[in-house]
Amino acid sequence: MRKLLLTCFLVPSLTVFTAFFVLPVALLVPQSLDTPVGWGIYAQVVTNSRYWGSLVDTVLLSLVVTAVALVIGGVAALFLERNRFPGRDLLVSLLTLPLSFPGVVVGFMVIMLAGRQGLIGQATNAIFGSRVVFAYSVAGLFLGYLYFSIPRVVTTVMAAAGKLDIAQEEAARTLGASAWRTLVDVTIPAMVPALVSTGAICFATSIGAFGTAFTLATEINVLPIVIYTEFTLSANIATAAMLSVVLGFVTWLTLFLAHVLSGAETTGGGA
Repeated sequence: MRKLLLTCFLVPSLTVFTAFFVLPVALLVPQSLDTPVGWGIYAQVVTNSRYWGSLVDTVLLSLVVTAVALVIGGVAALFLERNRFPGRDLLVSLLTLPLSFPGVVVGFMVIMLAGRQGLIGQATNAIFGSRVVFAYSVAGLFLGYLYFSIPRVVTTVMAAAGKLDIAQEEAARTLGASAWRTLVDVTIPAMVPALVSTGAICFATSIGAFGTAFTLATEINVLPIVIYTEFTLSANIATAAMLSVVLGFVTWLTLFLAHVLSGAETTGGGA
């Protein structure tokens, strides 16, 4: 009976793992090696300034988005979890609404806000006589990525904050700790595993997001757009496959390290 139950759980997991990880990698890697240089094509990630620059820009942008989302979403989540007020449930639902939006919709919303005919452009033109337009730059992409990253942080941190032992915070205040010291020394350390895991998800989502970048990609050189360009415009299948493998490896490495770190924090917290 136990073996039957184990099989029932393992088969779906192995099926998903094979379909969404093993098969794509098994197809991409041979495609990337279908060149005279073989494995040497992966050196282009470093030697080609365009590829290297897009990788660095993509990673840095995703890191900044993740850091800002953790701060804003973490503060909002902690406040919402610890306070009850009229309209709270409506506010939580509105904060998590962007999770249902595809990237193209998010990009269009950024254009409506900071595009040439956007709200910010019209307001600055009326006040200063010139339009402030940043929807089609890295700043616009940052805003779009941040928009769909904050809800992920809010939902995860709210769940983690709801499981915290309030007695530890009360003990800290009883011993004379200020609200700030209690937050820094007690609350945040207790939520580190949740922050690390949701931060990794935000990073992975940002580094691989295509729809928003495609909608705004006028002055943007992030890796998903470079892969799309190499595949569609240049018909450079091997390079597109190679860059896809690199992007997937960076994403997997981030998630793996986050899993290890969050597990280590959990073990350390219980020791």
